[in-house]
Parts: sequence; structure tokens; C-alpha cells
Amino acid sequence: MQKISTYHDAFVNYLNAYITPKEPSNLYEPINYILKLGGKRLRPILTLITAEIFNGDLNKAMDAALSVEVFHNFSLVHDDIMDDAPLRRGKTTVHEKWDVNTGILSGDAMLIMAYQLFENYESKQFQDLAKLFSKTALEVCEGQQYDVDFETRDDVTIPEYLKMIEYKTAVLVGAAMRMGAIVANASQDCQDAIYNFGKNLGIAFQLQDDYLDAFGDPNTFGKQVGGDIIENKKTYLYLKALDFSDAADKLQLERLYSVNPTDPTDKIDTVKQLFVSSGSAEATKKEIENYTIKAFSVLDALKISEENKNALKAFGNNLMNRNV
Repeated sequence: MQKISTYHDAFVNYLNAYITPKEPSNLYEPINYILKLGGKRLRPILTLITAEIFNGDLNKAMDAALSVEVFHNFSLVHDDIMDDAPLRRGKTTVHEKWDVNTGILSGDAMLIMAYQLFENYESKQFQDLAKLFSKTALEVCEGQQYDVDFETRDDVTIPEYLKMIEYKTAVLVGAAMRMGAIVANASQDCQDAIYNFGKNLGIAFQLQDDYLDAFGDPNTFGKQVGGDIIENKKTYLYLKALDFSDAADKLQLERLYSVNPTDPTDKIDTVKQLFVSSGSAEATKKEIENYTIKAFSVLDALKISEENKNALKAFGNNLMNRNV
């Protein structure tokens, strides 16, 4: 396994070659804009890593990695519309820079473009990749719907929330890794194991994202800090705070999540204080660690070198300790 920066740079070069001006420009310019915004490129990097640890050809995995990245960015464009988010990766969101209709249509085109990339594989791999992609894409939509539903529910449970982030975020991380295994012609058992590794790592990743949404540095996080609090999202932090709080603090937290002040600064500050004082912030960090360890335990079943197992663990630990 090579350095993460090597995979990142190789993928970005491939992505840049893929991004070309097309007509109609009002359809393709927003697509090129979101794809150029940067980001961690976590999912395509995992596709490339997985292909190599199963002795596959890195170059042959590029189109699968690109498909994952195009789909991921499609989902971000539509999610930002649904959330009315002003920023993505520190830059203006597509629907704000253009308009909502443009965001919807360009997002639709990206979904089709993601599927098209599988056409570059032989029939068996095409079938396996497309089947996995369809299953995953539908689960991501289901997860997004759960997320929307939770905004108007007052009885969301922690198991329900974990299921939501598994579908909305984690299954795509697992699928990204499984795609690399498919391209490398890995065994079914290896495909299953690496998928579960990615899925558990994806849950840890989303819990970390929730934590950073409240406590991250706005200069490095790339999104509006406190956005989940403004939108009254029942994140793990919120649900744990309700569990841990006394009656008075619980009532205050529920009241804060029932209002939408014009200036949300005081609301964000108070909610964050309650997350810390209740022990929810610390419990969330512990759960991030738990899912990371759960992901690592799956690696024992993989028939790959100890060096590659340790490299995957190092990658997971870096994600757990990130600040962006």
C-alpha cells in the first residue's frame, strides 16, 4: 500500500482529465464546479487502496473510483438544496451560485454520469459494480429520507439514528471499498469483509462529522459550524444529551430545538454547552472510537499482508482524529 497522498494525487489527476467543458454550459459548469471544489476524496481513495491490497491494477480501478466520487458529489448537490446550505467545502453551494433548478438538473446528470463509468469494465465486473451501485444509491436515498423525517419527530432513538447514518453515509464508504475488490477480482469473502470494514469506518466518520459540525474549527471544517443545531437535527450528540441530562436541561434542550431564531449564535453556544456538560460530547467521541475498533476487527478475516492491515488501521486512526 502506497502513501495516501500518492493515491490522492493519482486520482485528482484522473479526475481533472475527466472534467472538460461541455454544452450546454449551464448544465455542465455546475458539475465541474462541484467536482473541482476539493474535499478529502476519501471514497475514491479507498477504492484505489482496496484494489491494490488485493493485487489489482490501480489504473483499472480509476473509473470505479471516479464513479463513487461523481455519485457522492451528486448527493451533496441535492442534499445542500434540501438543507438550504450556503457553503460546501468553504465555497458557495451549487444552488446558491446558480439556482435550485440548475442544482437539481445538474445533480441528475451526475447520477447518470456515475453509471456511465461502469461501461468501461468487462461484462461480469460491470454487472457486479452496477448491482452494488444501485443497491447503495437506493440506500443513500433511504438514509436521506430518514434524516428528513427525523427533523419533525420528537421520538428518534439512537438505534434509529445509527441506522440512518449507516444508510446515508456508511454504505457508500463500504461500497467504495467493495468496488476496489471487485475490480481486483477478490473473493466473495474478501469483498464482504472489506465492505464491512468500510461500513463501520463510515459510521465512525459520520459520527466524527457530527461532532465537528458542533465543535470543529470553521477555518478548517469547510462547512457552517453549528449547521446541524440551526437545522434542529437530532444527531448522536443531541440524542445522547437528552439521555444524560436532568429534567431541566432536557427541557431547555428540547425548547432550543423547537425554535429558529434569526441570529442563531446564542442557540448554538447554549446547545454546545449542554452537549459538553451532559457528557454527550465525550460519549460521542467514545462511540467514534468504538466503531473504528469494530472496523479494525474485521481486518483479521482478510487474507492480506500485515503491512496492509496496519496501513488500513493507520488510515482509520487518521480519520478518527481529523479536524476537517
